[in-house]
Amino acid sequence: MMQDDDAGAPGEALWSRIARRLEADMRAGLYPPGERMPAEALLAERFRINRHTLRRAMASLAERGLVRIEQGRGTFVQEEVIDYAIGNRTRFSQNVASANRLPGHRILRTEEIPADRAVARRLNLRVGAPVILIEVISEADGRPLGYGRHYLPAKRFRGVEAHYRELRSLTQALKRMGVEDYRRFSTRITAQVPTREIAALLKQPVTRPVLQTENVDVDADGRAIEYGITRFASDRVQLLVEPFRDAESGDVIGG
Repeated sequence: MMQDDDAGAPGEALWSRIARRLEADMRAGLYPPGERMPAEALLAERFRINRHTLRRAMASLAERGLVRIEQGRGTFVQEEVIDYAIGNRTRFSQNVASANRLPGHRILRTEEIPADRAVARRLNLRVGAPVILIEVISEADGRPLGYGRHYLPAKRFRGVEAHYRELRSLTQALKRMGVEDYRRFSTRITAQVPTREIAALLKQPVTRPVLQTENVDVDADGRAIEYGITRFASDRVQLLVEPFRDAESGDVIGG
C-alpha cells in the first residue's frame, strides 16, 4: 500500500493519488524538466504498489503533457514547450535561442534528385528538374524538435549541401551562395499521424500527432529558393503565427 502522508480525497483512486504526488515532486524540483524518471521498479517499491497501478498513474501524467514516455528509453519529465514563431523571416536557430535553448542540426542525408510534381510546382520548376534534397533533424539541447526535408533548385544552389554541413545553418549556407536575405512566402500548417520511422527519429510515440509545416521561401527578387516540409514534435513545439509584413513598407499583409 502507498506510504504517504496525503490520504487523498474520499473515493480517490490510488493511481490518481500517486499521479498527484509525482506531479508535486516535479513542481518542487525533485524531478527537473528533461530528467529521466526513476525506473518503474523503483517507483513501484517507493509507493508499495503493483506496476499496473504505477503505469496508470504515469499514463495520466503523459496524457496531461507532464511527462513523455519513450519506448525503450524510459519516462522523462516534459521540458517547457518552445514557441516557434512563423512569420516573414522564420529562422530555426533564432526561435530555439529565444527560448534559451541550444539549437542544433543533424544531417541525415543530402542528395540531388529530380523534382516531382509537388516540388516542381512550389519552386516554379519543370517536373524532373534537378533539386537538392537536404534531410535533417533539428534539435534543441540535443533533443529532436523536427524532421525536415528541404528542396532547393540544383541549377542555382548546387554545392549548398557542403556549406550546410560545414555551417549547420541553411541561412548561412545560402548567404555564402549569394542570398543575403530571404523571406517566407507561404506556410501551410496541418496535423499528421507520423510514420513509425518519423516517430522514431523524433523519439515520440507513433500515436502522438506531429505538427507539419509546408513552406516556400523566396529571395529579394521574389524567386522561390526553398521548399520545405517539417514535422515537429507536438509535445515540444507550439507554432506561433506572427503577422506577415510587406518587405518595404512594413505594413501587415491582409491587415
